[in-house]
Amino acid sequence: MNQFEYPRPQLVRDNWINLNGTWRFCFDDELKYTMPEGVGEWTHEITVPFAPETEMSGIQDTGFHRAVWYEREFELAPGGKRTILHFGAVDYAARVWVNGQLVAEHEGGHTPFQADITGAMNEDGRQVITVFVEDDPADLAKPRGKQDWLLEPHSIWYPRTTGIWQTVWVEQVEDTYIASLRWTPIFETYEIGCEVFAAGHTQQELFVEVKIWHGEQLLADDYYKLLQGEANRKIALSDPGIDDSRNEILWSPERPTLLDAEVTLRCGDRVLDRIRSYTALRSVSINRDRFMLNGRPYQLRLVLDQGYWPESFMTAPSDEHLRRDVELVKLMGFNGVRKHQKIEDPRFLYWADRLGLLVWEEMPSAYRFSSRAITRMVREWTEAIQRDYSHPCIIVWVAFNESWGVPNLTLTQAHRNAVEALYHLTRTLDSTRPVIGNDGWEASATDILGIHDYDCDPEKLQARYAVTDPVRTLFDQRRPGGRILTLDGFPHRGQPIVLTEFGGIAYDPKQDPDADKTTWGYSRAHSAESYLSLYRRLLTVVNETFMFSGFCYTQFTDTFQEANGLLNADRTPKLPLDVISAATRNVAQQRKDIETEGDGLPGGTGMP
Repeated sequence: MNQFEYPRPQLVRDNWINLNGTWRFCFDDELKYTMPEGVGEWTHEITVPFAPETEMSGIQDTGFHRAVWYEREFELAPGGKRTILHFGAVDYAARVWVNGQLVAEHEGGHTPFQADITGAMNEDGRQVITVFVEDDPADLAKPRGKQDWLLEPHSIWYPRTTGIWQTVWVEQVEDTYIASLRWTPIFETYEIGCEVFAAGHTQQELFVEVKIWHGEQLLADDYYKLLQGEANRKIALSDPGIDDSRNEILWSPERPTLLDAEVTLRCGDRVLDRIRSYTALRSVSINRDRFMLNGRPYQLRLVLDQGYWPESFMTAPSDEHLRRDVELVKLMGFNGVRKHQKIEDPRFLYWADRLGLLVWEEMPSAYRFSSRAITRMVREWTEAIQRDYSHPCIIVWVAFNESWGVPNLTLTQAHRNAVEALYHLTRTLDSTRPVIGNDGWEASATDILGIHDYDCDPEKLQARYAVTDPVRTLFDQRRPGGRILTLDGFPHRGQPIVLTEFGGIAYDPKQDPDADKTTWGYSRAHSAESYLSLYRRLLTVVNETFMFSGFCYTQFTDTFQEANGLLNADRTPKLPLDVISAATRNVAQQRKDIETEGDGLPGGTGMP
């Protein structure tokens, strides 16, 4: 595999081995086994990293299974180096042995973990990995996102994902190596914050060299000493001055300029580690009632993206599928996605960075409130922010969705405390991005007020939001979705308002009389003409409602029984992509406005 398929795209090494492929596998519903040597029979073979529920795994068993086991061999001699074993994501609680020695334990179904397996390796080069995963399908107190707790998927919940569902790989490093790297763009002063963290034997004189390029132009070549295994510096770039020149180096969906980087760890003249990375110069912020990108108001045109494929569920069938999703979103006229109830594979974020797509990252929900559930959420959300902090595509963090897991926000102080705590924790871990405490309704601590409203009557939608006094008429008198928009003590303070869920039109050309029993949609259209007409009218309203700083249409693709995507589940479009794009961007109205101005009518400019 080439470097662009490396699972961790912002800290890339050449020397690695992909451990995806065929593994031995068995279910352990009764928790009979406790150690690798006790596994009685490997009843299946599975293709990692696809979950056993999926077709691409080779098993396709969607029943209730509480625990599973994996095992495989690989060849790698120790060679006097440290060997690090990586797991992209394992759902939910994992224990890992190498050659019978326990090397790692991790809880959290959406975030990575690793183990230094050097001391467990066989000198002859033959290594055996065994993985036990426990994922109780009935446990509602763990972050599970859209994974259904019923045997058959219902309403807006989908089949479960058990076990390994992202890439497993191994790499060898020197005794001292670069463990992690963080980039922070500082738009105001044209600087890039760089934090390098070393691991292993750090009791020596260590230096790090950081080079940054814009294309072929070398922008920085800096040399820093590590103190206690860390270096934290701001790298000053030359400000081009005039906007035309500035735009050449700034990152945006319209011009996704990435800055390539190389980071080298040295001890004296000896190179200990060298990694490739990238960053970007851009800023996201809030100014009064507008979302700002690179210091300018920016209208958000997002689509809700669940990140599922029919043959492989939460795991993309290939890296090309991730790239194609980014391309399709842009081809339909959107400039971003709200990744819904899923911490997406870093390879998706890589393509969003490279091709120019904004991403809202959202914490998968638990569905039962307890101290254990909140503890789990805090741990996993912290790991997700740490993993994805450096991606320029990520512009907003979303801690809760629609009060899931905190259902009594209007009555129970502990539920309110949880939302406020996650909001402030997120702002502490990352002060550079806006944070939404609870998206949809019942907002308290939040930088953006997200509203969910699935009224598919464009005239009613327009009447509801085209108001001159939103504080009184919208927040005090109207209840989109039958819920209050802000909690007592948290009035709207002028934050940007974004319609973060709306639409949800199911396209039903066959007019199936039982469609409501088998597929989910908030409204239905029975012909291509009526489907396009309703979409156009809805998008005209949200594009032209000045109250909104942006919108997020539901949704990108059909997802199992939720058949309200602009694309079918296999990514084929229900309407021509250019037609969808014109409606998304409200092109017809823009042309009408230009023609009116060109006629020299009152208020026009006489533009051709």
